[in-house]
Amino acid sequence: MPATQLEIDATSIFDNLDERQVEFDGEVDGEEYQFAVQYSVLEALTGDQPDGDAEESFRRHEDTIKEAALAALSKGPDRPIIVISENDLAR
Repeated sequence: MPATQLEIDATSIFDNLDERQVEFDGEVDGEEYQFAVQYSVLEALTGDQPDGDAEESFRRHEDTIKEAALAALSKGPDRPIIVISENDLAR
C-alpha cells in the first residue's frame, strides 16, 4: 500500500550547493526518512535553474515536491537518502 502523507521537518531543509540538491527530513507513516530533491526538479518546476534561491523554490513548490518524494520513496525506502528526480514528478 503506497504511503499517503509526508510531513516535512521545516527546520531540516538545507541547500546542499556541492551536491546541487535541497535536503530535508520527513516522516511517512511514523517512519523517519532523509530526502534530497535535485536542482533539476526545482528547475523543472520553476523554469529557472536555482541561483541562491533553491530553498525558496523548494518552499514555493512544497506540495508538488511532497508528491514526488512519495513516488521516490515507493521505489524503495531502504536507501540512506531518498533522491527525488524529475522522473518522480510524472508518477
